[in-house]
Amino acid sequence: MIPRLKPHLDYREFAAMLRLGGPAVEAFEQAFAAKFGASHAVAFPYGRSALLAYLKASGLRDREIVMPAYTCSVVAHAVALSGNRPRFVDIALPDYNMDLDRLEAALNERTGAVISTHLFGYPLDVNRLQEIVSAAEARFGTRIAIIQDCAHSFDARFDGRSVSKAGDVAFYGLNISKMMTSIFGGMLTTDDAAAAQELRAFRDANFRPASLAKQLMRPAYLLAAHTAFSRPAYRFVYWLQKSSSLLDRLTRAYHLDDEIHLPPDHLDLMLPVDASVGLVQLSKYDEIIARRRHAASMYDRLLRGRLPWELPPLIGGSTYSHYIIRVPDRARVMREMASRGIQLGQLIEYSIPYLPAYRRCAGDEEFPVSLECSTMTINLPVHASLRDSDIARIAACLVEVAAQI
Repeated sequence: MIPRLKPHLDYREFAAMLRLGGPAVEAFEQAFAAKFGASHAVAFPYGRSALLAYLKASGLRDREIVMPAYTCSVVAHAVALSGNRPRFVDIALPDYNMDLDRLEAALNERTGAVISTHLFGYPLDVNRLQEIVSAAEARFGTRIAIIQDCAHSFDARFDGRSVSKAGDVAFYGLNISKMMTSIFGGMLTTDDAAAAQELRAFRDANFRPASLAKQLMRPAYLLAAHTAFSRPAYRFVYWLQKSSSLLDRLTRAYHLDDEIHLPPDHLDLMLPVDASVGLVQLSKYDEIIARRRHAASMYDRLLRGRLPWELPPLIGGSTYSHYIIRVPDRARVMREMASRGIQLGQLIEYSIPYLPAYRRCAGDEEFPVSLECSTMTINLPVHASLRDSDIARIAACLVEVAAQI
């Protein structure tokens, strides 16, 4: 079975785990900063931990943090747990990013920061974002930080410039489902030396070393993930997901959409073994992104004009963390494709302001585009392990399914 996602691993990641030595985390931070053109990088156990730490270290509290309504719930969780209040803005199509026409009205004297999410790898217009924020700062006489959420975008570019450079800081997620992985992990980058020093001091004072058991389990976890995502094994894994609550119980501690919650180990320091794997993945980053862009281009060529559904745009500078299609009957499309040996994803299947924990934050506002996308989006596999024959098969099956629905 072709899985919806798959980490791009080979023997090098496993070899790296066996030759630990020296300050692996510091080496990963330095290499990460150099790769993405930042002056400083600070490592964390999760991207959400990096955001939480930045908000706390920078002294933001009892402020409104503006963010898109359609993004991962853990971003809102980190904001709420930092002592701030999420303020949501609806998204715009076709790129699924925050609607900048609506952003200005959301900013006020209570705004402390804007989180700019480049969803599915599509770069937001960071030039216009900066203009809107600068005008609001002048109007309200307050400082508004710009935080780039690069969990889906990494080195996505707008107008030739990396989106990670357009603002105060950028944060990244590095778990097994991301474009590149350090098993688990997150990173925050900045060009502000004082902010980096302040953040590092906060982390070192408030985060703790991971337990020995966690350190020992990491290699086993990576091996299990590598095996599980192999095609012969994944059919059983998929069956287990559908037929048992076992995997759901294992993941709920780390990702709860309906509760304001972060994982129990969100204040652990990044493990050296994670950093060692991350260093290997950094060396593969260009290859990974090139393959994702190739997959998106090939899907567009094979599907454009052959489906009655909304295909995603091809936008220069995108990283295509996901290839998103909007369909009227998502469950049926996913079921039909699974019967043909192809798993589709459904990220993101909610709109944050409509989650019970955040409905009061939205007040009387509605977010119709976000709500619609939360019920209609599917994503095709675009991971770097796909062969051209796989992409052609996926496209052919999708055209076949569309003709039957």
